[in-house]
Amino acid sequence: MTLPPLDWPESQSGRTLLAALDAGAGETRLVGGAVRDALLGLPVKDIDLATRLLPEAVMRRLAAAGLKAVPTGLAHGTVTAVAPGLVAEVTTLRRDVETFGRKAEVAFTDDWQEDASRRDFTINALYATLPGGEISDYFGGLADLAARRVRFIGDPLQRIAEDHLRILRFFRFSARFAGDGLDRDGLAACTARANDLMALSRERIAMEMQGLLGVADPLPVVTIMIRAEILRPVLPEITAAALPALARTLAAEAASGIAGDWRRRLAALLPPDRGVAEDVGARLRLSNLDRARIVRAVLPWDASPVLATAWRDGAEAVLDRLLIAGESGEAVRSMAAWQRPRLPASGRDIIARGIAAGPAVAAALGRFERAWVAAGFPMETATVAALLDRAVADA
Repeated sequence: MTLPPLDWPESQSGRTLLAALDAGAGETRLVGGAVRDALLGLPVKDIDLATRLLPEAVMRRLAAAGLKAVPTGLAHGTVTAVAPGLVAEVTTLRRDVETFGRKAEVAFTDDWQEDASRRDFTINALYATLPGGEISDYFGGLADLAARRVRFIGDPLQRIAEDHLRILRFFRFSARFAGDGLDRDGLAACTARANDLMALSRERIAMEMQGLLGVADPLPVVTIMIRAEILRPVLPEITAAALPALARTLAAEAASGIAGDWRRRLAALLPPDRGVAEDVGARLRLSNLDRARIVRAVLPWDASPVLATAWRDGAEAVLDRLLIAGESGEAVRSMAAWQRPRLPASGRDIIARGIAAGPAVAAALGRFERAWVAAGFPMETATVAALLDRAVADA
């Protein structure tokens, strides 16, 4: 089997890079996700190259070819090559000397199979020569790819002991490529070692959850994870009780043509409690924006006036709540297109009507805003003036 044609190796930058690394002589090959996705006809996002050349030789060769070489991980053999329109990670073939959960002491090698044996899943251990595209498959990755099966290389328990993050990666890749057809041995190992997740940084857990919940349909795999109590050590708030909400959200997104969003889906998996959502967001070290969105989204939709709620809480929050509630009709479509209007008055308009500067101005402006929102955000000059007059009169 050979790799389908790729654009970047034929570009000027691609040809320069491959020539510098002796790819034509087989010294450097494309590896991992780039090979996997190309074989599946998916867009290739990240270019990873494996090479027999030592990191210092890679640096010298890139510089001699006029390419930028960034020593992103020399101790582990990784150099980032940067050229116009092209970024590639170049890593020297390695073997593990000793592993420490998320870290490893490595030694360089020139043996392709030895390098492949330290990778996580068979579908991620495929190599392709460039520009020819001949595939090297040492552990049955092509058959697993054809069967849409995510399978650990070697003993799953040992691979997880080497790197605890592989538990979450197993489920993320399975959600993307295998649906609910999870490899039995892999699932059993992940279930047995679920407590290992407590040793991971919360940022890494958040990144994997983002990837898992970002796939087209994460429900089958998330259901398996919850039933196997995979997430319980690190996210005990996510229980089987939330599965109907996630199912409703996914169905509403599909029916409305709204793109899935991992933050909305995470909110669907949490209890409708702002405090719980805040705790989870803080624990996962989410950005302030992501945390705020999840906290707003978990509030249950209470059939309040849609536009008035959108003015108060934002259209994004209302859209999230509607979708989590399973709504997919006109309210959802209106929120997807809604733009927050500009308040057509200010304190100066209140003062011009005889209210002295001070707290009374803010109070009157607040009354005007509430009446204007209730009236449906009218912008006509006469209507706005009438609402202002009434707000001042009420003072």
